[in-house]
Amino acid sequence: MATSTPSVPSLTLNNGVAIPQLGFGVFQVAPADTKRVTLDALEVGYRHIDTAEMYRNEAEVGQAVRESSIDRADIFVTSKLNNPFHHPDQVERACAGTLDALDIGYIDLFLIHWPLPTIGIDYLDTWKAMEGLLDGGRVRAIGVSNFQIAHLQRLIDGASVVPAVNQIELHPYLTQDELRAFDRAHGIATEAWSPIARGKVLTDPVVTAIASETGRSPAQVVLRWQLQRGEIVFPKSITRSRIVENFALFDFALSDEQVVSITALNRNKRIGPDPDTLA
Repeated sequence: MATSTPSVPSLTLNNGVAIPQLGFGVFQVAPADTKRVTLDALEVGYRHIDTAEMYRNEAEVGQAVRESSIDRADIFVTSKLNNPFHHPDQVERACAGTLDALDIGYIDLFLIHWPLPTIGIDYLDTWKAMEGLLDGGRVRAIGVSNFQIAHLQRLIDGASVVPAVNQIELHPYLTQDELRAFDRAHGIATEAWSPIARGKVLTDPVVTAIASETGRSPAQVVLRWQLQRGEIVFPKSITRSRIVENFALFDFALSDEQVVSITALNRNKRIGPDPDTLA
């Protein structure tokens, strides 16, 4: 019997595919821990798992999905094209490798992990090869990760398929409002990676004050802020109690004033690489 999680809202991507707004990320989760924590997340109620070939744990995510009591159709799985495979001739083979590693039949969402504008391979050509993945039915939606406005505009002007998703670094110290607005104007869903800035925002006085006001943890406050702004967000933890805590976001809400206060913390400060220069 299919299992649903009505407490987690879904968003509809620009090709009609539904994606759970809250997911579970496995970046920097060791392969030895990945199956266990993914099964924990699925048991808690997460139905969206975000991995990547670069993370070296796709196979373990796939094992968890296969061993879970949850129907495959009720689990949304994202993976990503690794940086060494940007040449158009390599895209289909790289995707096939991810499909083999996951061994779950299909990928719900496949992303270009980084634009890599300086490597001598045109990311527009990479994207056109990504479009071909949709033809076989083993990839339900395609998108990008870490793309800036100029990168996205080039795809929109030169390709046939508008990315369904743009997954970007996004947290209270890097609110990315201009990029989010561009995504929204072009029907691209925004996903937030590193939503708590690897813990750096959790001791911010504004965040801790709101946590006190709401009776919630600082992490829950920041994740709820992301959800109320319309982002898709996927926290990561290897500790079951934190996995449970990060899921408990749908029985409270921040006030408009609290959302504005957190947004005002923006410093345009990255903790990850600059997409314009990463090679």
